[in-house]
Amino acid sequence: MAADHPTSDPDDTLPEDDAARLYLAILTAGGRVPLEDPALPGSEFAPERQRALLAQLVAVGLVLPNRADGCYVAVSPRAVAERLGTDLRARATRLLLDADRLPAALDPLARAYDAVPRPADRARQAVYVDGQESIRLRIAQLVSDCRLELLSAQPGLRPPAVLELAHTQDQLMLRRGGTMRTLYQPVALTEDSAVRHATAMAEQGAQLRVLDEPFLRMIVIDRRIAVIPAADDHSRAAFVEDPAAIAYLVAGFERDWARADHVHWNSLDGRTLTRTATHRVGRLLAQGLTQRAVATRLGLSERTVAGHISRLRELHNAQTLFQLGWLMRGGGRG
Repeated sequence: MAADHPTSDPDDTLPEDDAARLYLAILTAGGRVPLEDPALPGSEFAPERQRALLAQLVAVGLVLPNRADGCYVAVSPRAVAERLGTDLRARATRLLLDADRLPAALDPLARAYDAVPRPADRARQAVYVDGQESIRLRIAQLVSDCRLELLSAQPGLRPPAVLELAHTQDQLMLRRGGTMRTLYQPVALTEDSAVRHATAMAEQGAQLRVLDEPFLRMIVIDRRIAVIPAADDHSRAAFVEDPAAIAYLVAGFERDWARADHVHWNSLDGRTLTRTATHRVGRLLAQGLTQRAVATRLGLSERTVAGHISRLRELHNAQTLFQLGWLMRGGGRG
């Protein structure tokens, strides 16, 4: 008479280490233990523990109760692996089919959920997040869900570690087919890490421009949520979902974007960067801005601006800043 076969469950797992040692002990005992008294002489396990482990082996299928002979019989692990593997593959196929049917099955519920009216005051309420680490984590989560468009205004210099994080998450977003536009200040042209990041992003389809005007930090994800500073030191951020507020922020971004300069990031070199920055400083001096105002406008330190002014004074043979501004406006032409 054949041994009874337990019904298999795809959720069965591999036996724990103690059960595996008991299986080896059964093999040492000849591959059989009595049904009535399955305790193995000299076993390292107490009787109750041994019975529990034996039940586990039976559940997995490594040991079968043979009632005709009144004993438990060890079964080849290869047969068990083949049987469980077949069951698991069948279940995986069912799960994949269920996953394909799931969106259609839940679509009526999703439409009902979307149709539920939300309180107007809650829809307009911004969510505030404190702490730069928490802010970066929340932004990373939102960017990971971005599918269409990422707009970003990044004044000043971003630390290399932040650029590295942004590089990873922005790269994944671009690979998903999204678009990315970013505004920088001219100071980004003076930092190698910023230029390398911008060059890498541009090579993957992102658009990055430079605007020599003051603007505020902002990120807009898929035009459905915007992130803006809520503290001067950027230790707090507001996450805004109100459509009217987002439309207003996007309109400001588009205005700045239209005035910003195109940059050929992959062809920049040290001389080009210095010449470009000096030209920008001279252009603003010609407009009558002071050294401090120029530094603020370009996002540069006053010391860096002073260096550019020194080069311009030498180039135009100007003795004073006033004379330089006058010459830059064409006052030296006869």
